[in-house]
This record gives sequence, C-alpha cells and structure tokens, in this order.
Amino acid sequence: MSDRVDNIAHTPLRRSEPWHQRMIRGLLYGQNVDRAARARVRVGLTILVFALVYVVIGARLVMYAAIGDGHGSRRTASQDAIATARPDIVDRNGQILATDVKTPSLFGEPRRLIDVDEAVELLTAALPDLDTAEVRDRLSSKKGFVWLKREITPRQQRDIHRLGIPGIGFLRENKRDYPNGVDVSHLIGLVNIDNQGIAGIEKWLDSNGLADLHRAGFATDRLQKPIELAVDLRVEHALRDELMAAKEKFKAKAASGLVSNVKTGEIVAMVSLPDFDPNNPKEANDPDRINRLTTGVYEMGSTFKAFTLAMALDSGKVTLNSMWDARGPLHYGRFKIHDDHPLGRFINTKEVFTYSSNVGAARIALSQGVEAHQAFLRKMGQMTRLRTELPESASPILPRKWGELNTVTIAFGHGIAVAPLQAVMGIDALVNGGLLIPPTFLKRTEEEALKLAKRVIKPETSDKMRFLMRLNAEIGTARKADVKGYYVGGKTGTAEKVINGRYAKKKVLNAFTAILPADNPKYQLLIMIDEPQPLKETYGFITSGWNAVPTGGKVIARIAPLLGIEPRFDLPPSDRLILATSR
Repeated sequence: MSDRVDNIAHTPLRRSEPWHQRMIRGLLYGQNVDRAARARVRVGLTILVFALVYVVIGARLVMYAAIGDGHGSRRTASQDAIATARPDIVDRNGQILATDVKTPSLFGEPRRLIDVDEAVELLTAALPDLDTAEVRDRLSSKKGFVWLKREITPRQQRDIHRLGIPGIGFLRENKRDYPNGVDVSHLIGLVNIDNQGIAGIEKWLDSNGLADLHRAGFATDRLQKPIELAVDLRVEHALRDELMAAKEKFKAKAASGLVSNVKTGEIVAMVSLPDFDPNNPKEANDPDRINRLTTGVYEMGSTFKAFTLAMALDSGKVTLNSMWDARGPLHYGRFKIHDDHPLGRFINTKEVFTYSSNVGAARIALSQGVEAHQAFLRKMGQMTRLRTELPESASPILPRKWGELNTVTIAFGHGIAVAPLQAVMGIDALVNGGLLIPPTFLKRTEEEALKLAKRVIKPETSDKMRFLMRLNAEIGTARKADVKGYYVGGKTGTAEKVINGRYAKKKVLNAFTAILPADNPKYQLLIMIDEPQPLKETYGFITSGWNAVPTGGKVIARIAPLLGIEPRFDLPPSDRLILATSR
C-alpha cells in the first residue's frame, strides 16, 4: 500500500495539464524523457535565441559600415540640405586637386529639447560665433531637424558632446577640400556649404549628371570614379610662380597665363591673378578675382595680326614677299593709323609681322575686304561665345556696324574684344597644320581631337605662320623669349585700354603668345599683364616686349622640361628649317 502511495506521489499529474502544453512537450521532448534531457534542451533553446539576437545585431552593424555615414535616417521633410559625396578631381598625373573629407556638423531636434534657454546658453558658450537669436529661433521651432552649425572641429564636437544636451546631435558630412589651395582655383572652382558645385569644374560636374545621381541616391563615395583633368599641376605651379613675380615686379593690376596643347586642345595650365583659395569661399566673391581668361573679354592688340596675315596668306593673293606702303601714317577719315616704330618705307609681309606694323596690317586687311575679314574671323571662332567645360564664359564684343574702319582697327587688335582662351584656340589652329580644335579642360587624345577638328586654313599657310612666329623670336619683338634649345616662336601685343570712352596711352594690356618648338609646335603659351608700370630697366617703356615677353621666356625655361620637350641646339634659322621643309 505504501509503495502505491509513493508511486502516486511521484507520478506527474499529466491529466490536469492543458492539451496544447502536452502537445508542445511531446514535440520537443518526446515521451518518457527525464528531467536532465529537458534541462539540456532548454539551455540549447536559450543559446539559440541569444545567437539569433547577436546575428541580427551583427548584420545591422555590417549594414551601417557598408553604407557609411548615410543621412537618410536624419533627413526630414524640412528644407535643410545635407552635404553629398563628390568624386575626386585629379590632374593628368593623378595628383589630387579636390577631394571629400568627413567633418562633423551640429544639428538640433527641437521636439526633443527639454529646456530651450538652457540649450542656447550652453551651445553659445561652447561656440561663441553662434548667433544667439538665430539659434533660439531654430530650437524654438516645431521642426524635427534643424542645422545649428555646419563643419565644426572635432574638439568642438567633444566639448558639446560632454554637455549632454538632449535633442542635440552630430552628423558626419562630406566637406570639399582643396589640398593645393590657390593653385588651379579658377579651373577647379568651388562648392557651397551643401557640397554642390557653384563654379568651375565643380559646377560642370553638377550640371553633367552628378546632381541627378545625388537625387537618385547613387552618388556615394564608393560609386564614383575620379575626374581626370588635362591640367599638369607641376606646370601650373611654375606658371603661377612666374606670373606672381612679374605682377609684383611690374606693379601690375593683374596677370594671367595659359598653356595649351596645340594638337589636342587640352588646357595644360591656366592661371589668373589675383586668384582665390577655394577652401575660403568668401575670397571668390571679390569681383577683382574673376577668371580673366574665360570670363573677361579684351582687345588682344597685335597678337591679332597673326589672324590678319593668315587670312591674306591663305587667300593666295598675298605672299611673304608682298610689299606694303608704310612710308607714313594711314589716314582714314578723321582717324590716323600710325606705327610705334615707323620705318618710313615699303615693307614686305614678313616685316609687317616682325616689326608689328599697324599700317601694314591695316593695308593687308583692306586688301581682303570687309566681308572676307568677317568670314575669316568667324571661321576661326572669334565672333561667337566659346563654350567649354567651365560655365564661366563671355561673348566677344563686336562692332555694331562693321565697316572698313572697323576692319582697319581690328587688323591690329583694336575694336574687337574676345576671351583670351578664344584667341588661343584660334592661334593653335594657325600653327598646328590648320585645324580648329575646341579647347578642353579634360584629358583628350590626339585621335579624339581629330574627330572634333575642323580645317580652317591650308597646311602650307600654317607652315608660313610658324615661320613668321619663329622669325619674330629671331629678329623681331619676341627676342627676349628665345630660350636657347627650345626653338621658340611668338607674337607680342600691346593694347591701349579704353578709359572713359578714350584710349589711354599709359594704361595698357600686354599679351605675348609663344609656340614651342616652332618647327613642330606641341604647346602654346599665353602671357598677359594688365597695366604694367615703367621701370628703370625697361627704360620707361611699358610695351609687351619689355615685360610679358621676358616673363614668357622664364616660364618656358621652367615648363619645357616638365612637358617633355628635349632641348636641341645649333638649329638652322627659320627660313632654312621651316620654310625649306614646307617647300
């Protein structure tokens, strides 16, 4: 009897257990399983649950690491924009010109704030440059998200974090950094606080699909390839260094320069002084810091004589030995055209170029006629706005009514104003065999350039223009730029500036364009100096041959080795090397 009672006492009361519990226990343990087995199963289930939790947490961490500093969770319906990612910009050798760096920005969530006044007091103490009234207005709003200060320092972030203010947080944003500062500033441009391009190549990027990628959510750090430019940072630095020295030496208002590849149209270097640091956007708002090579339009002076002579030579009606009356000034109505250094005799076409005769150039242009003159300049791209990757460009200033007097003055570079880059494009065509190639700031091969090229003059005309430019460096106004070993050719230009509607003799814009090597040009260099002052060593002269030309010579001596141009010595003069080859 007692054994029976014991058995009854140790027998589980299974009949009182609900049916669904019995079913679950049966599925988990089966029948007649002891307590130790049940305990092991329970421990296993617990481990499995914890493992699943850790897997979920780990997956979330991997996801956050993969997407980086995504801002989607913080974006609200407000109009506050968050800086987006941009591709790196590099020079032709892979040197970084612009890149994104991560920087913290301070934001507030007004709906989560406990005490607005306390938050304002603490934040303005940590960041004294904050506007107290503006911060209070933002934190008192009903928005879910407001910016308080963009791009703070890590130290400021730590100081604010220690304050422990509810509803105040940080986001890591993309900030554009320009490691080379003022170098290539006009070319690269800059971005605004939201990392959106507002000038230069940065703006071109946004207008060519980057903004659309941002809106679609595809413009992440890992999906963008660097943008390769044609510019060579080494050449850019050398050019800027010499222009800075020339601007200071001649006490000039401004100075600018440009190096182009005559066979591809690539812009290898471009400097416009005064320039600005894109890391300090406020400097870019200074109207004196415009890009004078694309945004400015100027009368280019005697460099335009290259177009006048090329027009005449290409027509077949004029030769290098054609004679022109330069015995005295050319009277046209009440106007008198004269030479700076009159020869008082008939001169040939070569002498018109080497002595930079205004009278000779005017007579050559008149021999072709007004319509032919207009047609040639239009064909050379000098009468329409030049479009490149840079958004900043200006239309040329042309005469309202183009008559013979306009042709006379435009023949020697007065009466028409063009962007200097526009003139460079045209002169490239005069010396590269006669092909007009649209300039570009992106890398381009010669094969790609040929697909865009348009023939504008005959190859033999191009030979004659190269001869004239080399001759000018041998015996003409470009002698001070004849760097030994590089067979330089060039043309000078001095344009009197228009002040109060009249030409001012003591305020000039000087230009010098050089090609190297002249027998087979690869590059063209343009130097411009605005309002140089006379010096004792220039004997009081302010014309191009005394400032722009020697500056060009110094630049050539520095950049020619960088451009891979090997020096050659003891070369024959231009008539035996260039003209003989042409014949």
